[in-house]
Amino acid sequence: MTDKRTQAGADAGNMEKDPDDWVTGDEPMTGAQKSYLKTLSEEAHVDFDENLTKAEASRRIDELQQQTGRGRGHAGAAKPEPANPGSAGTSGDEATVSIGPD
Repeated sequence: MTDKRTQAGADAGNMEKDPDDWVTGDEPMTGAQKSYLKTLSEEAHVDFDENLTKAEASRRIDELQQQTGRGRGHAGAAKPEPANPGSAGTSGDEATVSIGPD
């Protein structure tokens, strides 16, 4: 059985993977990335590029989260936002499952 500390370390390690190292990074961005990126682009008043790859979209989402104050770890954000879909070295298609109390 994995304890919370071990699981947290595993999760954090995966989040640090560079999008350039993703096996599927050159594929078109996922639907979740596209939707979130469009929202962020509108909020930041910047053009939305619908032809980005998964890796490019992930980097752009990170940039726009910084610019808009959305996302994890941004003081001043009005409310917590969902994690970057497709970021953290995943294809964006994976599901997160929580088992048991936090």
